[in-house]
Amino acid sequence: MRQIILDTETTGLEPELGHRIIEIGCIEVVNRRRTGRVFHRYLRPDREIDPGALQVHGITAEFLQGQPRFTDVAAEWLEFVRGAELVIHNAPFDVAFLDAELARLDDSPGRVSEVCEVLDTLALARQMHPGQRNGLDALCKRYSVDNSHRDLHGALLDADLLLEVYLAMTGGQGALTLDEASAATEARTPLKKARRPRGTLVVVRASEIELQAHERRLAALDKSSGGKTVWRKLEANA
Repeated sequence: MRQIILDTETTGLEPELGHRIIEIGCIEVVNRRRTGRVFHRYLRPDREIDPGALQVHGITAEFLQGQPRFTDVAAEWLEFVRGAELVIHNAPFDVAFLDAELARLDDSPGRVSEVCEVLDTLALARQMHPGQRNGLDALCKRYSVDNSHRDLHGALLDADLLLEVYLAMTGGQGALTLDEASAATEARTPLKKARRPRGTLVVVRASEIELQAHERRLAALDKSSGGKTVWRKLEANA
């Protein structure tokens, strides 16, 4: 499965009032693994930046003067994301800005929904953690994702943090089960009598570093499952 973790920074909050995207960051993931491919551009908006937005991302109009416009990078961006699932935190915000930018193109491909599927991780987090804070910083804390280097918002930085949060959110025990096709195939396969191999059985025990990593993973699973991790229950009864 091909996914693009995406975030944007903008001149303000309302695309319908002419606010524009000034930074876009995308990270490609295939089957939950980074491919190393990213798309990152700063964009000249040809309009002023609201003071409130400037306080959030710190991107100045002077810095953006020498950057390309969205129309200059649109074809490259569309090629990068087309056919993938976009993973976005508070997706309606970013998608509204992207739709507005696409609508300005002479050969517009239409709306984002006509090019990609979209997954909103904010809606997912609210389902998993109702009544709790589910902003990106709160999720980083909940899933032990280090965001200490995030003084200001940045599209690529936030996309990178969102990727780690998304993998932690969706990496629970459900991901460890066999899918239906695999289970059906296994059910049709005759069992073979197991034979113990000859020779001395070699036992390789986990190192201290591996044990610590295992413990961190269990802690993350325990948080995401609301304390329902079977492994923890087995430990308590041991």
